[in-house]
Amino acid sequence: MIAMEARIVAGISVPGTPLVGRAIDYAREACEPYLFNHVMRSWLFAAKIAELQNITHDAEVLAVGALLHDITLNERFAGPRRFEVEAADLARKFATEAGLDGRRAQLIWDSVALNSTPSIGLYKEAEIALCTAGICFDVVGLKYSLIPSSEVRAIIAEFPRLGMKKNMTACFCHIAKTQPETTYDNFVRDFGERLVPGYSVPSSVDLIAEAPFAE
Repeated sequence: MIAMEARIVAGISVPGTPLVGRAIDYAREACEPYLFNHVMRSWLFAAKIAELQNITHDAEVLAVGALLHDITLNERFAGPRRFEVEAADLARKFATEAGLDGRRAQLIWDSVALNSTPSIGLYKEAEIALCTAGICFDVVGLKYSLIPSSEVRAIIAEFPRLGMKKNMTACFCHIAKTQPETTYDNFVRDFGERLVPGYSVPSSVDLIAEAPFAE
């Protein structure tokens, strides 16, 4: 782990660098309160998982990736690409303008772009895997027993959930309704299929069968 100035947030030791402070401010400005609390909890859960599992990682990269992973997740989202990719570009721009080198900025891009794809993200570099783990812990309770319950409660007390399930569901349904083409190969598809009238998804079977090539 790269040595850097630390601070304690909700009982968890995290980097207290100017870069992380700016990322927190960016997230607070871009996200609704429930979503800001979600990204803060995701970061803290990720940092705690790293501590518990003794995972060497770049703590600033993890912080920025976790804090900025949902900056485009709102009911104003208008594409044209998946909300994760749109956010990843903004996060990489933030990192590059802050002076991070290409490798660190790319790790942040991957952390954000893969935040809803644990079947890939959990097997990437440590920073990406930890970011994914922290987000999945907060959203679906992945490996919920890994962090002591007292520490989970302390983090939630500091950053309450504020009806996240209901608010996220409304946001995902809005995206599935207004930008369906961005949802066909990510989890927002599930919300569209179950909760959005008229939502339909092209079949990969048809796409392959109708590809414009002679056999």
